[in-house]
Amino acid sequence: MLHPPSPHWLSRDDGMKTVLIHGMVMAPSFWAAFAPSIVREGSAAAYPLPGHSPWRLDDHSGDLDALDIVNAYAGAIERDFGGEPVTLIGHSTGGFVSLLLARHRPDLVNTVVLMGAFACGRFEGQERLASRILRLPLLGRILFVRLFTRWIATRESFRWGSLDCVFDKSAEWENDETIAAMERVREHLLNSRADDIARFVSWMSQTSLIDELALIEVPVLNIIGARDAIVPPAHQIHLSGRLPRVQTVILDRVGHLPMAEARDAVDRLISTFLFFGPLAAGHPPRQRKPAKAEGFRPAASLRF
Repeated sequence: MLHPPSPHWLSRDDGMKTVLIHGMVMAPSFWAAFAPSIVREGSAAAYPLPGHSPWRLDDHSGDLDALDIVNAYAGAIERDFGGEPVTLIGHSTGGFVSLLLARHRPDLVNTVVLMGAFACGRFEGQERLASRILRLPLLGRILFVRLFTRWIATRESFRWGSLDCVFDKSAEWENDETIAAMERVREHLLNSRADDIARFVSWMSQTSLIDELALIEVPVLNIIGARDAIVPPAHQIHLSGRLPRVQTVILDRVGHLPMAEARDAVDRLISTFLFFGPLAAGHPPRQRKPAKAEGFRPAASLRF
């Protein structure tokens, strides 16, 4: 059993309820600087990805599976928000997890906002470097741990590695606040165990939601950076094409971090979507019975 993650609270006011899930090898503290301003007007909690500090996998042996992950996040939402449905905001891998939750626990999800998201761990034939490394026989996990440890070892090495996510390296998105936030992210990663993260990467790389996207009924806003070098924009557009209730926005000259590279534009998009989009335009969420996660497995799973 995978225990529910602990919340990193960004705000605890009355109003809209929001859960934010960060991307791979990041941390909940990332959202302290980059969360959309609208979420701070209500109750907002950021959750880590499995294996990312402070969510260690001590209580789970063996391989991860979707049932464990769905139930763990559902348990956290039920605990922290009294089981009331929330808005999910997911970046990259956090978007993948958000879609997983929206598909299999729609009773807990009002709407979903995606940024740089994907629905297939191998991007329909492409594969992340971390996944390719982990596939190497015998030495794969050792090499992954060494590279990960070297990347987060210093503030400068972490910064230069993170800049690969940004299209315009000269854009003035870094300031004292964001630099401090990224250092807190690095500190969280230093407290993570690389082997735990490797287990999560291995699960993600074997899982696809492509064939289940048409079954996601909640409204989705999909924000895509046209110059995303991490998740191919073509994949993100294909993802939108399979969702039945989606609004898609493509931002030019923006890479994999829209919330940092085009902060004001992303704030406006999300605020407009939540206030004037499907939820506020006469399409309130339907009353849904809780979905049973027991026995769930992804409909389409990619095996090595």
